[in-house]
Amino acid sequence: MGSNFRLRFKVRYWSLVIAIAIIFISIACSNFLQNNSSVTTKSAQETTELNIWWEQGFNLEEDEALRTVVNNWQEQTGNKAKLSFFTLDELTAKVERAVKVGHTPDIMMNLKAERILYPRLAWQGELEDVADIIEPIKDAYSDNTLRAITYYNASENKRSYYGVPLDQATMFIYYWQKLLASVSLDSRDIPQDWDGFWQFWLQAQEKLKTEQNQEIFGLGLTLSDNKSTNDTHNLFEQVLEAYDVDLFNEQEKLDLDNPKVRQGIIDCLNWYVQLYKLGCIPPDAAKWSNIDNNRNLLNKLVLMTPNNTLSIPATVRQDPETYYNQLGILEFPHKPSGEPMRYLIFVRQAVIFKNSTHKFLAKDFLRYLIQPEVTISFLKATGNRYQPVQTAILSDPFWQDTSDPYIATATKILTAGHTRLSYIVSHPAYSQVLAENIWGQALTQVTVEQINPEIAADEAIERIREIFEEWR
Repeated sequence: MGSNFRLRFKVRYWSLVIAIAIIFISIACSNFLQNNSSVTTKSAQETTELNIWWEQGFNLEEDEALRTVVNNWQEQTGNKAKLSFFTLDELTAKVERAVKVGHTPDIMMNLKAERILYPRLAWQGELEDVADIIEPIKDAYSDNTLRAITYYNASENKRSYYGVPLDQATMFIYYWQKLLASVSLDSRDIPQDWDGFWQFWLQAQEKLKTEQNQEIFGLGLTLSDNKSTNDTHNLFEQVLEAYDVDLFNEQEKLDLDNPKVRQGIIDCLNWYVQLYKLGCIPPDAAKWSNIDNNRNLLNKLVLMTPNNTLSIPATVRQDPETYYNQLGILEFPHKPSGEPMRYLIFVRQAVIFKNSTHKFLAKDFLRYLIQPEVTISFLKATGNRYQPVQTAILSDPFWQDTSDPYIATATKILTAGHTRLSYIVSHPAYSQVLAENIWGQALTQVTVEQINPEIAADEAIERIREIFEEWR
């Protein structure tokens, strides 16, 4: 009896323990499922929001203009979007990190990336093909614009549209017409031949010093070898164009073995050296960042400066006296050959990442943004720093206004047909040449370090060859 009793007691005891354990496990599982359901619901809510990373505007108007577009799209579609702004350099670095870890935004827009990042991302297969956006409306764009958004995808061995064009910019020259007037000079006095044009600013600098006792440099040319300074290679490529130097042949193959190309690069470097030695370029131009040519002109430390957007007049637009009567805009002079200048153009474009979780929403938003009526309102609200890429929009009365010298000059250049794209359209490896600022390094060598231009040219050519070999 005692033995049976003890056996029954043990059975009941362990049954009770097991029952209690089952109850606790059930409660725990229930809580886990509830918590997991909550996480899943939250995750689902988060992933319905379009994530947009955008280049921070030069002024508050640009950012507000995009916020308005995003808000209007949200109201019309019922979709949600998270819009984040980053500085030019901050955004390119942030996106590179995001690509490495596989957590990219859905959409990105950055002018600098168009030259140094998009070609490589497309090459690596990191960008979404947007031909379904572009093909139905490609007649709205010029051939140059379409070429600018066409990249080669090495992983899929194809070329296609990987960018959605938003607006464009080109090279202008800004100057202080009031300072010229103070020493009895006028823009009508400026020669249009290449050498005469640049000599004019040296003469104006000297007259301002002797007649007005004003210390000012005639030319605000950026020489910086800083990798974040785009203005250096933007202008240098324009100077290469002036000297009819083409780094690629008709088959779009690198042509650095051509003696004429090498000599052309040397001639361009010599042109900078001569101006630098004459003391008409600020010595600290070798350290300028992207905004320093703007700052030096606006502070009247230089008499003129080239720049590739309408950012300088946009800064003073609220001051009509300065905008119309003190500041001025010029086109480039004729080439040394006497031929009219052909202008470098830059196309700002948005891209969608290949691993985007919201490709449908991303494409829907960009289709909305490039509708003519939306684009017109957007560009007008930004402060006019960039010009339209759709040919029909350029014919809008706003961009045909001849009373505004800056918009009129931009429209004239962009519609005259004398334009070309950067060398990145010939081969994406050239984007690394720009990212390393090879031309800035050469310019610093020949000006600040006083290295022979032939040596600097050969070093630049050799590094470019190495880069292209690495991209094979």
